[in-house]
Order: sequence, then structure tokens, then C-alpha cells
Amino acid sequence: MQIGPYQLDNNLMLAPMAGVTDRPFRQMCRRMGAGLVVSEMLSSNPRVWKTAKSMHRMDHSGEDGIRSVQIAGADPELMAQAAQFNVDNGAQIIDINMGCPAKKVNKKLAGSALLQFPDLVESIVKAVVAAVDVPVTLKIRTGWNTDNRNGVKIAQIAEQNGIQSLAVHGRTRACMYKGNAEYDTIRQIKSAISIPVIANGDICSAQKARDVLDYTGADGVMIGRGAQGNPWIFKQIQHFLETGETLEAPPLSEQHQVLHEHVANVHAFYGDTSGVRIARKHVGWYLAEHDTEREFRKTFNGIEQTDLQLEALNDYFQSLQTRETRQISPAA
Repeated sequence: MQIGPYQLDNNLMLAPMAGVTDRPFRQMCRRMGAGLVVSEMLSSNPRVWKTAKSMHRMDHSGEDGIRSVQIAGADPELMAQAAQFNVDNGAQIIDINMGCPAKKVNKKLAGSALLQFPDLVESIVKAVVAAVDVPVTLKIRTGWNTDNRNGVKIAQIAEQNGIQSLAVHGRTRACMYKGNAEYDTIRQIKSAISIPVIANGDICSAQKARDVLDYTGADGVMIGRGAQGNPWIFKQIQHFLETGETLEAPPLSEQHQVLHEHVANVHAFYGDTSGVRIARKHVGWYLAEHDTEREFRKTFNGIEQTDLQLEALNDYFQSLQTRETRQISPAA
């Protein structure tokens, strides 16, 4: 799949998720097979660019692969400035956020709130595309609410004004993350425009990815929540698309290795205090299937030191592997 001058390794993308797709998580998903990973959204308000949160979100040092950075805002001039700032900081693709349904974003008329105002959408797209010499992409929802699914119109505006690819989440802003994603609108959008269309929403397995691609005709899929604690989903989807065969989740030893590496990278990226806190949610996602009673997570969330977090994970996986060995041993 091609976006501007960039040839992606495959058509599988990690969706931008605020508070999730930081550099450690992006790099893990890249290593696990994602063809493109997109940063957490960055505000177009220059007054917040020097805050600790924004500085971490803008940190691409040592990051391999194509650097796609998402920006959010409602003022065309500020969005253009934000695009320029991030390109100067290493962004190779600028992604415009018109998909976030969060109230704190929408009350500023940013994110999916913009879908109510096609003229403003056009102004923002024009300003950002004109401001930078890298590809500009766009992420939207199917519309503002179920009575106003104007995704096709927004998609046509995007294509006419220089957007290089379009990701579409199969819900409206009003739907938030409730109910099931619908793919009819994505299918209609794909039929209406010629730029690459990426389907997003409820894609949590290789079979679902195949079904969505077949139904919508989309050029690729974007994985969000399905990758939380499950970065190997990209390997599984790619394997299934290439062979038609299901690739099982990795063995416990590999899951342990991946989680240990991820948590250690979080510690290194954020420092001891914030790293310990941020690691907790990732560990919760990774272990959701194993720690169904949440007993280990209760213990883990009380740990305040980085080395003790890693030690606790080592002990926990040792107990899991011991239990697994006993279950499969004929002598058990």
C-alpha cells in the first residue's frame, strides 16, 4: 500500500489512541507487524506544545518506520502551524483528527464534531495540505449521528483537496464506542473516491479483518482497541491474509518476553514515577485473558518501583507456565 511517496510493508495500521499509542507501544506494534503506526493526537494549540505530555507525544527519537503524527484542532491556521511544527520535528505523514468522539475534544469543535461543518472541514484540509510538503491523511467517522451519516460527502471533500488516504471508523460521533461498528458507509465511501480507504472499528481478529476487507473493498484495516495488550494481532492478520491459516497467540514464554520488553521501555521512556503508573494499564490489557479474577492486577497496581514491577511479572509468568506444564503433563 502506498501513501504519497511511502510504500508500506503491508496494509495493517495501528490507530491513533490518546494515552495509548505512545512511542513504546508504537514500536512494539511495528515489531509485531504493523505496516504503519500513528501517534497519539497532538493539539494544534501552541500553548501546550511545551508541556510534559505534549513533549512525550512529540518524541520520535530512535523510532523506526514511517513517522505518522496526528494533529487535532478546529482553526485552519493553527492546524497548518501544527502541521509545520511536527514536520520540522520529524513527522513524515500528517494525519488530521476528525474522528475522536471525546466530549473534551468535541466541545472545542475538534475531532468528530467537525463533521457537522463540511465547509470548515474543507478549510482545515486545504490549510494543512498547503502548509507541508509531506502526505496529509485524514481520519473520520461515518457522520455526526445516525441521521446524519455524511461520510461520503466528507470523503469527497478530502479527496478533492489533497488528502492522500482516508481512515474511517464505522460509527458516528453520537455512537461513541457503543454498539457495533457498521461497514456499509465505509463501503459507500470506498466506491465514491479513488484514494486509499482504511476501514476501522471492531476489528479484533484475523477473520474479522478479512471479512471487513472483503465487504468494504477497503485498501487496508486500522486496529485500535484490538491491539491493546495484543500487539501480535498484526502478525496474526497478515498470516491469515497471506495463507488463509489461523496463527494462534504466541506461547506464554513469548508473551512474557513481549510484555517485559514493553514495560521496560515504558519505564525508560517516562521515568520511574510516571513509568510505573503508565505500565499498569498495559499490563492489565495484556493479562486480561489470564488474570480473569484480576487478583494479580490488584497486587501489581500497588507496586511503586520499576524493578519490582518487572520482578512481579517474571514471577507471575513463571506460575502460569508451571500451571500450563501441569495441565499438559500425563503424570499430572
